[in-house]
Amino acid sequence: MSESVIESHPFPPLLPPQATVMMMGTFPPPADKRSMAFHYPNFQNDMWRIYGAIFFGNKDHFVVKNEKRFDAERIKAFLTERGIASCPTVLKAIRERGNASDKFLEIVEPVPLAEILTRLPQCKWIFTTGGKATEVLCSLSSEKPKEPKTNEAIDFPFAGRKLKLYRAPSTSRAYPLSFEKKTAAYRTFFQLAGIL
Repeated sequence: MSESVIESHPFPPLLPPQATVMMMGTFPPPADKRSMAFHYPNFQNDMWRIYGAIFFGNKDHFVVKNEKRFDAERIKAFLTERGIASCPTVLKAIRERGNASDKFLEIVEPVPLAEILTRLPQCKWIFTTGGKATEVLCSLSSEKPKEPKTNEAIDFPFAGRKLKLYRAPSTSRAYPLSFEKKTAAYRTFFQLAGIL
């Protein structure tokens, strides 16, 4: 892929109107690495296994049986029911290396966060799923807060709202942390935010 190709995020945000928390990542992998048409679509990414382990005691809860893909409709139904929004921090980007690495992602257009938040009147928490998403999100704030460390929460006032921001670890297998420790970090967040 040409280094100058600007890609648009292929999936719309999922914004349940009653959501109290919003999960924010960056950009999905190239189309050939996606197992479904929804956020965190790479079958090697552990996001939906972590959700399965935390909420259902089964890391394969959202895996389609005998197939190497996740069930997007079950995931969307679950997130909607539990009031968890999912929205990228990045709308348009250039993949400098043609891969899914955030390290080589040039941000062309970030998400219009103030506009997104108007659709989530009950949202109190934002949690980011890695360093790049945290960096992008903090850059959108007029207050320019210091980026939280992994597994840390900070106050995140935005557009007149008193929000909290929690930085969760990346669920990519390239991120050097065990599945168990990643799951524990996400469980801690959901307990903090009153989802569990």
